[in-house]
Amino acid sequence: MREKLKALAELQNVDLEVASLRKAADVHPRQIAELERELGVARSAIEAERARVADMEKQKAQLEQNITDEKDKVKKWETRLSEQRSTREYSALAREIDIAKKANLTMAEELTELTKQLGGAREAIKSKESDFATKQQGLASRMTELRGKLSEAESQVKGLEGRRSEVAAGVDSTLLRRYEVVRKKKLPALVGVVAGTCQGCNMNVPPQLYNQLRTGLGTDICPSCNRIIYAVEALQETAAEK
Repeated sequence: MREKLKALAELQNVDLEVASLRKAADVHPRQIAELERELGVARSAIEAERARVADMEKQKAQLEQNITDEKDKVKKWETRLSEQRSTREYSALAREIDIAKKANLTMAEELTELTKQLGGAREAIKSKESDFATKQQGLASRMTELRGKLSEAESQVKGLEGRRSEVAAGVDSTLLRRYEVVRKKKLPALVGVVAGTCQGCNMNVPPQLYNQLRTGLGTDICPSCNRIIYAVEALQETAAEK
């Protein structure tokens, strides 16, 4: 019975190591996802700035076109002004020309201010693009590092799974089936009983059951947590056996 327990304990040690590796590796995908999110936020901010600059450029082009159109219109009106025979028509047209010139002056001032703002925005986006490139390089390096760690952990797990198959082959089939059922629900599935107390749930087991485990060196199921239990003495070799 002791050898059966040793084989099962060895299998559980492999399972615990696999579980530990997977738990440690589980954090890497989350970290990678967070870095990708951070990079995405920074990229979106740059794209928003680019869109703002593009919108300002459209406004500038439209304003320039409006000024050109208004100037052409004033020129035509000024040509027509000399052709007017009626004082009333002349005054009306002259008033329209004056209004158009003032509108042109206002648009010219707006264009000057917009051009100034656009220049500042272009400089700002260059700086932000430079900062983004630096950040992107740093985050990409960190993500590469994390992916390397994840790959290494997966490789270690794969190696342990191979060893698990070898160890499982040496475990008593009945005991192995019971272990696999419990393992799917909780790990460790195999726990010792010390001084009558289950080390899995810290509850006392019935004295008769504890005595049976000690004398028979076998296994049973904890009434409280349903783990496989054994008396720790079962895995402790005596001096004569060493």
